[in-house]
Amino acid sequence: MHLPAAGFDWDRGNLAKCRRHGVEIADIEELFRRILWVTPDPSHSTRESRFRAIGTDVKGRHVFVAFTLRAVTGGMLIRPISARYMHKREVLHYEKQKAEAEKTAGAEDR
Repeated sequence: MHLPAAGFDWDRGNLAKCRRHGVEIADIEELFRRILWVTPDPSHSTRESRFRAIGTDVKGRHVFVAFTLRAVTGGMLIRPISARYMHKREVLHYEKQKAEAEKTAGAEDR
């Protein structure tokens, strides 16, 4: 999925939270320029719509990012809330779901 955004919304809070898990800011921003799997996160959307994104960084590591979108003059900004590298079990689960979705999409194309 490609998110049409004008940029990113960073402050001390979300910078620190993302870095705490070892994910660099440049890696998060690059992740959003790549192919992502994005789903709504209704259980954490009490005041604003939140989303979950899974993708791979340039080194092939799977990254999970919780984020929201903020409307500003001139467009939409992606505001990462938290980011972390995925655990092996999560990666296996994600890859299995991805393969099943691709298989289903392929069957629909026939």
